[in-house]
Amino acid sequence: MAESTPQERLRRVISGLRVFAEEAKESFAEGFPRTAAAADPPAPATAPGTFASPRGEAPQEALRAIRQDIGDCRRCKLAGGRTHIVFGVGNPEADLMFVGEGPGEDEDRKGEPFVGRAGQLLTEIITNGMGLRRSDVYIANVVKCRPPGNRNPEPDEIAACKPFLLSQVDAVAPKVVVALGKFAAHTLLDTTLPISKLRGRWFDFRGRRLMPTFHPSYLLRTPSEKKLAWEDIKLVMQALDLPLPKTAKPRA
Repeated sequence: MAESTPQERLRRVISGLRVFAEEAKESFAEGFPRTAAAADPPAPATAPGTFASPRGEAPQEALRAIRQDIGDCRRCKLAGGRTHIVFGVGNPEADLMFVGEGPGEDEDRKGEPFVGRAGQLLTEIITNGMGLRRSDVYIANVVKCRPPGNRNPEPDEIAACKPFLLSQVDAVAPKVVVALGKFAAHTLLDTTLPISKLRGRWFDFRGRRLMPTFHPSYLLRTPSEKKLAWEDIKLVMQALDLPLPKTAKPRA
Protein backbone atom coordinates (compact mmCIF):
# COMPACT_ATOMS: atom_id res chain seq x y z
CA MET A 1 0.00 0.00 0.00
CA ALA A 2 1.39 3.41 -0.98
CA GLU A 3 2.22 5.74 1.89
CA SER A 4 -0.40 8.42 2.31
CA THR A 5 0.47 12.05 1.76
CA PRO A 6 0.53 14.56 4.64
CA GLN A 7 -2.63 16.14 3.20
CA GLU A 8 -4.50 12.82 3.32
CA ARG A 9 -3.38 12.16 6.89
CA LEU A 10 -4.54 15.64 7.89
CA ARG A 11 -7.94 15.05 6.28
CA ARG A 12 -8.34 11.79 8.26
CA VAL A 13 -7.47 13.55 11.52
CA ILE A 14 -9.96 16.34 10.83
CA SER A 15 -12.65 13.80 9.92
CA GLY A 16 -12.01 11.90 13.14
CA LEU A 17 -12.22 15.05 15.19
CA ARG A 18 -15.56 15.91 13.62
CA VAL A 19 -16.96 12.48 14.48
CA PHE A 20 -15.69 12.80 18.05
CA ALA A 21 -17.19 16.27 18.41
CA GLU A 22 -20.60 15.09 17.20
CA GLU A 23 -20.57 12.11 19.55
CA ALA A 24 -19.50 14.29 22.46
CA LYS A 25 -22.24 16.79 21.69
CA GLU A 26 -24.84 14.03 21.54
CA SER A 27 -23.70 12.32 24.76
CA PHE A 28 -22.65 15.13 27.05
CA ALA A 29 -24.45 18.33 26.03
CA GLU A 30 -26.90 18.23 28.92
CA GLY A 31 -24.25 17.81 31.58
CA PHE A 32 -21.47 19.87 30.01
CA PRO A 33 -20.09 22.21 32.69
CA ARG A 34 -20.74 25.91 32.28
CA THR A 35 -18.69 28.79 33.55
CA ALA A 36 -19.26 29.87 37.12
CA ALA A 37 -20.92 33.08 35.94
CA ALA A 38 -23.52 31.24 33.88
CA ALA A 39 -24.16 28.22 36.10
CA ASP A 40 -27.49 27.87 37.86
CA PRO A 41 -27.45 27.95 41.68
CA PRO A 42 -27.39 24.54 43.39
CA ALA A 43 -30.82 22.94 43.49
CA PRO A 44 -32.37 22.45 46.95
CA ALA A 45 -32.23 18.99 48.42
CA THR A 46 -35.49 17.20 47.76
CA ALA A 47 -36.88 13.88 48.78
CA PRO A 48 -37.80 11.36 46.06
CA GLY A 49 -40.97 12.43 44.30
CA THR A 50 -40.87 16.07 45.40
CA PHE A 51 -40.87 19.01 43.05
CA ALA A 52 -38.05 21.49 42.54
CA SER A 53 -39.31 24.44 40.51
CA PRO A 54 -37.38 25.10 37.29
CA ARG A 55 -35.45 28.32 37.13
CA GLY A 56 -37.52 31.06 35.53
CA GLU A 57 -40.89 29.36 35.89
CA ALA A 58 -43.72 31.66 36.96
CA PRO A 59 -44.13 31.43 40.76
CA GLN A 60 -47.83 30.66 40.56
CA GLU A 61 -47.22 27.80 38.13
CA ALA A 62 -44.33 26.53 40.25
CA LEU A 63 -46.49 26.51 43.38
CA ARG A 64 -49.27 24.72 41.51
CA ALA A 65 -46.81 22.06 40.39
CA ILE A 66 -45.53 21.61 43.95
CA ARG A 67 -49.07 21.16 45.21
CA GLN A 68 -49.79 18.63 42.48
CA ASP A 69 -46.66 16.72 43.43
CA ILE A 70 -47.82 16.56 47.06
CA GLY A 71 -51.06 15.07 45.83
CA ASP A 72 -53.05 13.08 48.42
CA CYS A 73 -49.89 12.81 50.50
CA ARG A 74 -49.29 9.66 52.56
CA ARG A 75 -45.61 10.25 53.21
CA CYS A 76 -45.99 10.31 57.01
CA LYS A 77 -48.43 9.27 59.71
CA LEU A 78 -50.11 12.70 59.89
CA ALA A 79 -52.09 11.80 56.78
CA GLY A 80 -54.34 9.48 58.76
CA GLY A 81 -55.88 12.18 60.92
CA ARG A 82 -56.14 15.19 58.66
CA THR A 83 -59.18 16.76 57.06
CA HIS A 84 -57.27 18.90 54.55
CA ILE A 85 -53.70 19.33 53.40
CA VAL A 86 -52.85 22.93 54.31
CA PHE A 87 -50.48 24.00 51.56
CA GLY A 88 -50.03 27.75 51.62
CA VAL A 89 -51.80 30.99 50.79
CA GLY A 90 -51.05 34.47 49.56
CA ASN A 91 -49.16 36.33 46.88
CA PRO A 92 -46.98 33.90 44.88
CA GLU A 93 -44.60 36.78 44.11
CA ALA A 94 -44.49 38.20 47.64
CA ASP A 95 -41.44 39.99 48.99
CA LEU A 96 -42.32 38.67 52.45
CA MET A 97 -43.04 35.07 53.44
CA PHE A 98 -44.12 33.82 56.87
CA VAL A 99 -43.43 30.21 57.85
CA GLY A 100 -45.19 28.69 60.84
CA GLU A 101 -45.19 25.32 62.53
CA GLY A 102 -48.26 23.44 61.30
CA PRO A 103 -52.03 23.65 60.96
CA GLY A 104 -54.30 23.57 63.99
CA GLU A 105 -57.93 22.57 64.20
CA ASP A 106 -59.28 25.65 62.39
CA GLU A 107 -56.66 25.42 59.65
CA ASP A 108 -57.28 21.70 59.17
CA ARG A 109 -61.00 22.32 58.82
CA LYS A 110 -60.64 25.20 56.35
CA GLY A 111 -57.50 24.09 54.49
CA GLU A 112 -55.76 27.46 54.92
CA PRO A 113 -52.86 28.37 57.21
CA PHE A 114 -53.25 30.76 60.15
CA VAL A 115 -57.01 31.24 60.30
CA GLY A 116 -57.55 30.54 64.03
CA ARG A 117 -56.76 32.83 66.95
CA ALA A 118 -53.03 32.78 66.20
CA GLY A 119 -53.84 33.55 62.59
CA GLN A 120 -55.95 36.50 63.62
CA LEU A 121 -53.00 37.90 65.53
CA LEU A 122 -50.69 37.31 62.56
CA THR A 123 -53.17 39.09 60.30
CA GLU A 124 -53.24 42.00 62.74
CA ILE A 125 -49.45 42.18 62.69
CA ILE A 126 -49.47 42.22 58.88
CA THR A 127 -52.27 44.76 58.48
CA ASN A 128 -52.31 46.99 61.54
CA GLY A 129 -48.62 46.66 62.27
CA MET A 130 -46.96 46.50 58.85
CA GLY A 131 -49.55 48.35 56.80
CA LEU A 132 -49.90 45.47 54.33
CA ARG A 133 -52.79 43.26 53.30
CA ARG A 134 -52.70 39.58 54.16
CA SER A 135 -52.90 38.92 50.42
CA ASP A 136 -49.64 40.85 49.94
CA VAL A 137 -47.57 38.19 51.71
CA TYR A 138 -47.20 34.42 51.39
CA ILE A 139 -47.92 32.14 54.36
CA ALA A 140 -46.99 28.48 54.76
CA ASN A 141 -46.12 25.95 57.46
CA VAL A 142 -43.37 23.44 58.11
CA VAL A 143 -45.84 20.53 58.08
CA LYS A 144 -48.93 20.51 55.89
CA CYS A 145 -51.16 18.28 58.02
CA ARG A 146 -52.44 18.84 61.54
CA PRO A 147 -50.61 16.89 64.26
CA PRO A 148 -53.11 15.08 66.52
CA GLY A 149 -54.29 17.26 69.37
CA ASN A 150 -52.07 20.08 68.08
CA ARG A 151 -49.00 18.31 69.45
CA ASN A 152 -45.55 19.30 68.22
CA PRO A 153 -44.57 17.89 64.83
CA GLU A 154 -42.14 14.98 65.08
CA PRO A 155 -38.80 14.70 63.24
CA ASP A 156 -40.01 12.20 60.62
CA GLU A 157 -43.05 14.37 59.88
CA ILE A 158 -40.88 17.46 59.45
CA ALA A 159 -38.48 15.52 57.22
CA ALA A 160 -41.36 14.40 54.98
CA CYS A 161 -42.63 17.97 54.49
CA LYS A 162 -39.40 19.97 54.49
CA PRO A 163 -38.55 19.47 50.79
CA PHE A 164 -41.93 20.87 49.81
CA LEU A 165 -41.47 23.88 52.07
CA LEU A 166 -38.04 24.59 50.59
CA SER A 167 -39.52 24.34 47.10
CA GLN A 168 -42.24 26.81 48.12
CA VAL A 169 -39.61 29.26 49.35
CA ASP A 170 -37.68 28.92 46.11
CA ALA A 171 -40.83 29.32 44.00
CA VAL A 172 -42.00 32.48 45.77
CA ALA A 173 -38.43 33.79 46.11
CA PRO A 174 -39.25 36.39 48.78
CA LYS A 175 -36.74 39.00 49.86
CA VAL A 176 -37.41 38.18 53.53
CA VAL A 177 -38.61 35.03 55.31
CA VAL A 178 -40.01 35.31 58.84
CA ALA A 179 -39.77 32.05 60.81
CA LEU A 180 -42.58 31.99 63.34
CA GLY A 181 -41.54 30.00 66.40
CA LYS A 182 -38.90 27.45 67.19
CA PHE A 183 -40.02 24.69 64.82
CA ALA A 184 -39.94 26.95 61.79
CA ALA A 185 -36.61 28.46 62.84
CA HIS A 186 -35.06 25.08 63.66
CA THR A 187 -36.25 23.54 60.40
CA LEU A 188 -35.09 26.35 58.15
CA LEU A 189 -31.81 27.07 59.92
CA ASP A 190 -30.88 23.52 60.95
CA THR A 191 -30.23 24.61 64.51
CA THR A 192 -31.42 23.70 67.99
CA LEU A 193 -30.86 27.08 69.61
CA PRO A 194 -33.92 28.33 71.51
CA ILE A 195 -36.06 30.87 69.73
CA SER A 196 -35.22 33.39 72.47
CA LYS A 197 -31.59 33.24 71.26
CA LEU A 198 -32.48 33.36 67.56
CA ARG A 199 -35.12 36.09 67.42
CA GLY A 200 -34.12 39.60 66.48
CA ARG A 201 -31.12 38.41 64.44
CA TRP A 202 -30.74 38.22 60.67
CA PHE A 203 -29.69 34.95 59.08
CA ASP A 204 -28.80 34.09 55.50
CA PHE A 205 -31.16 31.47 54.10
CA ARG A 206 -30.90 30.22 50.54
CA GLY A 207 -29.71 33.60 49.31
CA ARG A 208 -32.30 35.65 51.18
CA ARG A 209 -32.72 37.15 54.65
CA LEU A 210 -34.46 35.27 57.43
CA MET A 211 -35.75 36.69 60.70
CA PRO A 212 -36.88 34.33 63.47
CA THR A 213 -39.47 35.60 65.91
CA PHE A 214 -42.03 34.26 68.35
CA HIS A 215 -45.00 32.27 67.09
CA PRO A 216 -48.34 34.12 67.38
CA SER A 217 -49.78 31.33 69.54
CA TYR A 218 -46.93 31.89 72.02
CA LEU A 219 -47.68 35.60 72.02
CA LEU A 220 -51.31 34.85 72.86
CA ARG A 221 -50.12 32.84 75.86
CA THR A 222 -47.40 35.34 76.78
CA PRO A 223 -48.58 38.84 75.85
CA SER A 224 -45.58 40.42 77.57
CA GLU A 225 -43.38 39.16 74.70
CA LYS A 226 -45.34 41.07 72.05
CA LYS A 227 -43.02 44.03 72.50
CA LEU A 228 -40.01 41.92 71.46
CA ALA A 229 -41.90 40.44 68.52
CA TRP A 230 -42.80 43.97 67.40
CA GLU A 231 -39.13 44.91 67.46
CA ASP A 232 -38.43 41.95 65.17
CA ILE A 233 -41.22 43.00 62.80
CA LYS A 234 -39.85 46.52 62.63
CA LEU A 235 -36.49 45.12 61.51
CA VAL A 236 -38.31 43.23 58.77
CA MET A 237 -40.11 46.40 57.72
CA GLN A 238 -36.83 48.29 57.53
CA ALA A 239 -35.32 45.53 55.37
CA LEU A 240 -38.29 45.82 52.99
CA ASP A 241 -38.24 49.65 53.00
CA LEU A 242 -41.70 49.78 54.55
CA PRO A 243 -42.58 52.94 56.49
CA LEU A 244 -42.69 52.44 60.23
CA PRO A 245 -46.06 53.51 61.68
CA LYS A 246 -45.91 56.20 64.33
CA THR A 247 -48.57 54.75 66.55
CA ALA A 248 -50.23 51.72 64.94
CA LYS A 249 -49.01 48.35 66.11
CA PRO A 250 -50.54 45.03 67.20
CA ARG A 251 -52.53 45.42 70.38
CA ALA A 252 -50.93 44.06 73.55
